[in-house]
Amino acid sequence: MIETGKVLIVNVKGGTIMSESKSCILRLCRYRRTLKDLKELGYVKIFSDNLGEATGVTATQVRKDFSLFGISGNKKGGYLIDNLIEKINYILGKDEIQKVILVGAGNLGSALTRYKGFEKEDINIVAAFDADPAKNVKVNNIQVHPIKDVFDYVRNHKVRVAVLAVPSMVAQEVSEILISAGIRGILNFAPVTLKVPERIIVNNVNLAIELENVIYYVNARERNEKQNKTNPVQS
Repeated sequence: MIETGKVLIVNVKGGTIMSESKSCILRLCRYRRTLKDLKELGYVKIFSDNLGEATGVTATQVRKDFSLFGISGNKKGGYLIDNLIEKINYILGKDEIQKVILVGAGNLGSALTRYKGFEKEDINIVAAFDADPAKNVKVNNIQVHPIKDVFDYVRNHKVRVAVLAVPSMVAQEVSEILISAGIRGILNFAPVTLKVPERIIVNNVNLAIELENVIYYVNARERNEKQNKTNPVQS
């Protein structure tokens, strides 16, 4: 399995594949989202300082990220927004609509079908699948198919990525079905570590752990603030 802590990167100049951190890809996604918003507002050019301020990083980091991918700008003229969006789309594979399937049409799966952010990011959930025959209906205009149909669907529609929103007890089994069907990447919402072949990309999203992380830092900050009030620093 390829962990998403390290990812494959495409250099827009030479087509070179290299390894880089997940945080870099996340920054590119933020750059792209901000650039699209600015384009809608009528902006044509942007400087690294402005883009860095809008995305919460330094101008130096912006230029470093762009340099890594072979994206260059004009020091005095900045970057053309349309040009940046086009290049970032190519790097992220967003130069065309990305088709994704959803497996698991329970509460979480149904909520994901209602999320409008996918469409904004050129991601289209084209179909859903569930082992429960009672759920083989349309959910928010997305047809839920029997899980046995996933093989033909993935092959016929050339889908490479799946969102896994099934109970943890069946997540491993379902992931193996998806891989056998031809899926190459899985966004896993089940709170388990999937055992998959090295060639498969898996990104795990554990909402409980993320929330626990936030709670920890809130509690830690409050303890620190109380300690500072009890033991003020003497000047």
